[in-house]
Amino acid sequence: MAISEREALIDASGLILGRIASDVAKRLLQGETIVIVNAEKAVISGRRHSIVEDAKTFLEVGHPRKGPYHPRRPDRILRRTVRGMLPRKKPKGQAAYRRLKVYIGVPEELRGKETQTIIDAKAEKLKCPYVTLGELAKEVGWTSIGE
Repeated sequence: MAISEREALIDASGLILGRIASDVAKRLLQGETIVIVNAEKAVISGRRHSIVEDAKTFLEVGHPRKGPYHPRRPDRILRRTVRGMLPRKKPKGQAAYRRLKVYIGVPEELRGKETQTIIDAKAEKLKCPYVTLGELAKEVGWTSIGE
């Protein structure tokens, strides 16, 4: 998989989830193709206990067969967050969402490629506690491969 000029490879390690999602959604709507790697290392700001409680409460909404369906994997959580920032019921939003790919870790075909980062989304500037997406996913029932 070659990264062209209209494609961006973003490393989500140490970046804030909502800020990644808003930036990526804007770029997708402008016609860019975006690949996000290391989704499990993105962070959500706030106290661990309250974030996990909110996530578990949210998972109780809906019906197992009828929906709405809630993702538990870190890559799917990040993808769903971006989807919430796109006009997904309009053709341009659907086309933009199809241009997004999110991976846990770095796939073999993307190893060694130059990644971008989003400077405004760095978790280093947070003064509050935070939780990684991988830790949250494990709390709500995701079991990673190899465990």
